[in-house]
Amino acid sequence: MAKSISFEEALNNLEDCVQRLEQDNLPIDEAFQLYEAGIKNAQRCQKSLQNIETKVERLSRTSDGKLKTSELDLIN
Repeated sequence: MAKSISFEEALNNLEDCVQRLEQDNLPIDEAFQLYEAGIKNAQRCQKSLQNIETKVERLSRTSDGKLKTSELDLIN
């Protein structure tokens, strides 16, 4: 089972992978391992954002002043 990490940690890991991959003198084996790690962290970030997107709701008031929630339309 994959270790669950926060979005911020996965994003930081991804940024670290990219920075290291940008080095000119990186051995090909290490570059490939970093590439794989970067892909996994990018997928974690994407899954986290998708999960958050499904939970976001809009809070508004009805005509009689009561609060209500409705699904937030993130695509305009």
